[in-house]
Amino acid sequence: MPERFALIHNPRSRRNLKADRQYLETARTMLGPLFHTPETAVALRATIEELARQNVECLVVDGGDGTVGKVLSVLYASSYPNHKLPMIALLPSGNTNLIAADVGFGKRGGEALEHLQSLARAHRLGENIKQRQPLVVSWPGQKRAPELGFFGGAGAFTKGIEIAHRPDILNTYAHDAAVLATLMVTARQLFSPKLRQQWLNGTPAGLGLDGQPADVRNRFLFLCTGLHKLSHKIWPFWRPSWEVDKGISYLDIDAHPERLLSAVWNLMRGKAPSWIQQSASYRSGTAARIRLRSEQSFVLDGEVLETGPEQCLDITAGPVVSFLQA
Repeated sequence: MPERFALIHNPRSRRNLKADRQYLETARTMLGPLFHTPETAVALRATIEELARQNVECLVVDGGDGTVGKVLSVLYASSYPNHKLPMIALLPSGNTNLIAADVGFGKRGGEALEHLQSLARAHRLGENIKQRQPLVVSWPGQKRAPELGFFGGAGAFTKGIEIAHRPDILNTYAHDAAVLATLMVTARQLFSPKLRQQWLNGTPAGLGLDGQPADVRNRFLFLCTGLHKLSHKIWPFWRPSWEVDKGISYLDIDAHPERLLSAVWNLMRGKAPSWIQQSASYRSGTAARIRLRSEQSFVLDGEVLETGPEQCLDITAGPVVSFLQA
């Protein structure tokens, strides 16, 4: 069991913009050179490489979903071997904290650090963990570095994120309120016959699961995740009881799906009644690799990723990451 941990604190995360000074002083005093606040991508890479050289086996990430994704992306390409990535203790403090709803540490601030220190002193770091595989997004034939995250989507999801990123929403509301405002704007557009038709017409996209040929059709919505739970008991995925989890859960909805409002009502409550599972409009399951071909961008943990000149990207189940629980 590791006896020490390092803290990567994102000072630009929403909650950290007004961080408790006492918490920061506690962190500096407790961790000394193992307290890091990298503010650029270059600084983060340098921090991760230094921690790899020191063989630090536990990282505390103080930030939101975007921070977690950036840390994991750098770890994936760093000197840490992918089969032995450091354990992660996630302290949610970002604009979006979807990942923490499933694998968050359970404490924040000075209380979290003191608890971690007591666990380290007792050689008990890593006794209580949840293991997850992040999504690894890569671009076939391109030299672009892979991006890691836990929740992605396209179709109506990309359109919704574009609404959420509008300055009048992004700069005005905290995350939960921003989601509500986004849903209200989206609903208003769906009530407009012309705009509703644009949404329901879907987006041309090809999906190839686990090496199968791409299934090209207009899609209303595509979602995928490496998480096992979402916030507010939302879980729009299902699979047959006999099907083994391959790492990625996905939902694929055709353009002009039948009984859309009823389906949304059920899926938003984590329910997939038999009529949805038997409908040709809705497909869900698990995969280890998904190839997406589309002109439209793919959104990963709130980050908009272009599909590039080949209009193609691969989404694969990444290395297992262990998340500490309090």
